[in-house]
Amino acid sequence: MLADRHPDHAKRLSALHALDILDSEAERDFDEIVQLASRICEMPISLISLVDEDRQWFKARVGLDDTETDLSRSICSHAILQDEVFEVEDTLADPRTADNPLCSGSPHLRFYAGAPLITSDGLPLGSLCVLDDKPRRLNDLQRDALTVLARQVVRQMELRKALRDREILQKEMDHRVKNSLQNVASILRLSSRGISDPIALDALQTIRRRIEAIGALHTELQYSAGDRRVDVAAFLKRIAGLLEVSLPAGVSLDLSADHAAISSEKVSALGIIVSEFLANSIKHGFPDGREGQIRVGFSVNGDGAMRLDCHDNGVGAVKLDGATSSGAGLGQSLIAAAASQVEGELETFLDDSGSRLTLTF
Repeated sequence: MLADRHPDHAKRLSALHALDILDSEAERDFDEIVQLASRICEMPISLISLVDEDRQWFKARVGLDDTETDLSRSICSHAILQDEVFEVEDTLADPRTADNPLCSGSPHLRFYAGAPLITSDGLPLGSLCVLDDKPRRLNDLQRDALTVLARQVVRQMELRKALRDREILQKEMDHRVKNSLQNVASILRLSSRGISDPIALDALQTIRRRIEAIGALHTELQYSAGDRRVDVAAFLKRIAGLLEVSLPAGVSLDLSADHAAISSEKVSALGIIVSEFLANSIKHGFPDGREGQIRVGFSVNGDGAMRLDCHDNGVGAVKLDGATSSGAGLGQSLIAAAASQVEGELETFLDDSGSRLTLTF
C-alpha cells in the first residue's frame, strides 16, 4: 500500500532538500550508525532512508545493495507518519506492507522497525530502520537505542548544514570586506596624486599597501575551505600582482612559492612582509634607471618548517637625500610586527649586493 502524504508534505520536502544531503557520497559517521543499529537490533539490514518526492534514498546502508527505491516499495514512507518507532512484526500480516514488492517478493522482508528522523522543527525526513527476513519484535532496549541513534543522525545532518551556512555567510562577508577595502585603496591612490610632501606620501602609500594586502587576503578567503586556511602560493601571487605594476623599467619580479595551507592570521603577516619589502625595493633599490631583479621565495621543508626569502640586487641602501624615509621606517616596523605575529625568526641584510630578508617559522 502506498503511504499517504505527510500532512506537512511541502515543508517536509523543503527541509529535506535544504540539508543538501540527497545523492551525497557515503560518509563514515552515518555508515557507523547503521552498522551499530544492525548489531544492537540483531538485524541483517539497517538503513538511513530519506523519503523524497517520489523515491526513498539511502544515505547509509548495511545488508542491502540498492541505493534507493521508488515509493511503492517504501515502508519508511509509512514510518514518517508516526511520532515514535514504527514497528511491523510481520509485514505480510499488515495491510500497509503486505503488497510491498520487497516483502511479497525478493528479498522477502518480513520485519521492519523504523525510528523517524525528525528535524529540530518537527519535520520528518525519513527513518533509521532495521529489517529482517523473518517476523521479529524489538525489545525495549533495542527500541530506545534505535530512537537515540535516529536523533544522532538528524543532529549530524543539521550540524553539517549549519557549518555550510556559516561558511557561505563568511564568504559573503569576505566578498563585501574585499570590495570595501578595494574602494578605500582606490580613494587613497587618488588622494596620493595631490600630495607633494614626500613624508606624507610615503606614509599614505604604506597604509594603502596594508589595505590592499588585507583585501587580497579576503579575496583568497572567499575560495578557501571552511577552516579559514589560505594557500600561500596563491596569496603571494596576488600580493605580487598588486605591486608589479609599480616596477620601474628594467626591474623584474621573480616569485616562487610552495603550496601550503596556513591560517589566515599567518598568511596576512606574510603579506605585510612581502608587500613592504617589495615596495621598499621598488622605491629605493633601483635609482637613476638602474636595472635589476627582485626575488621572493616561499618554501616548506620536510619537517614542516617554513621559510620566506626576499632579495633584490639593487644598490643596497635605503636613503632619501641622506636620511631614512619615514615610509621605510614605518614599513620596517610593520615587517617586524608581522614577523612577531607568526613567532618567526627574522633576519635582514643590507650590503653591496642589495637587500635581503629571511623569515623562518
